[in-house]
Amino acid sequence: MSVLSKIGLATVLIGVGSLCINAVQEAPSDETMEKKIINDYNVYALPLPEAMDFAGEPVPLDNPDIRERMDRELLVNTYWQSNGLLIFKRAHKYFPIIEPLLEKYGLPDDFKYLAVAESGLQNNRSPAGAAGFWHFLKGTGREYGLEINDYVDERYNLEMATRVAAEYLKSSKERFGSWTMAAAAYNAGNGGISKQVKRQKSDNNYYNLLLNDETSRYIFRILAFKEILSNPKKYGFNFRSKDLYKNIPTYKVKVDTAVTDFADFAKHFGISYKVLKIHNPWLRDTYLKNTSGKEYFIEIPEKGYYNLGQ
Repeated sequence: MSVLSKIGLATVLIGVGSLCINAVQEAPSDETMEKKIINDYNVYALPLPEAMDFAGEPVPLDNPDIRERMDRELLVNTYWQSNGLLIFKRAHKYFPIIEPLLEKYGLPDDFKYLAVAESGLQNNRSPAGAAGFWHFLKGTGREYGLEINDYVDERYNLEMATRVAAEYLKSSKERFGSWTMAAAAYNAGNGGISKQVKRQKSDNNYYNLLLNDETSRYIFRILAFKEILSNPKKYGFNFRSKDLYKNIPTYKVKVDTAVTDFADFAKHFGISYKVLKIHNPWLRDTYLKNTSGKEYFIEIPEKGYYNLGQ
């Protein structure tokens, strides 16, 4: 390497070194950084609504215990922003399906927020084994007529599960006298709520009962989802219509025989096995025995919505 090249290289290295030193020197001081954090990032206390209700039944917000519990759930669910945005996206997809089902089966519209509290509007499974949008345990599902076995689990069928949820909730409402208590009983069980009413010598009023932590938060979680989902801008959620998930139109195919291979079945309708299962999560295996000749209705997405790479 020539002397000039060495000098040039040294100059470049000195220049780079100067940039690094300047970068370190220009980093904000602790005091400046603290002021920047305070100015750029703020977490606000949330003013509670003046009045709230569940299914038309008022929430006693003048009670300090009730105000604190409501405040907690609003804060937790407002500042869990990623989950909140996902709920908005899913609600746009599933509320138009759930709302007419609630009306059909005689439940107030507010119960769609119970489904949000239960499953986050997903066909998932709880640690206790409750499954589907409405989180039924196997025993409860079978008690109300759902088929649950290795091949079919109708807890994952949204229409069927909504019907069962409605039957359970209407029965609880008749037993306890209010939709709020019916919702609480959905979480704790009719027997569990009855036991606490008797033990505490209380009236059938959810807000007067001392319950376990999960059930004591349950109604307030539902109310928080109702408030936030009804007022996205108020709670800082911003999105465009194209950001939201959309329901894919389907048609139903009646099946009253065994299906030996759902992969072949799916191909017959121009879709993949995966797509078939996405739209029919209640089909739990790769085939269906159906020795009884029972009628099932399998949803097939309309053409053009999935690119199968073919």
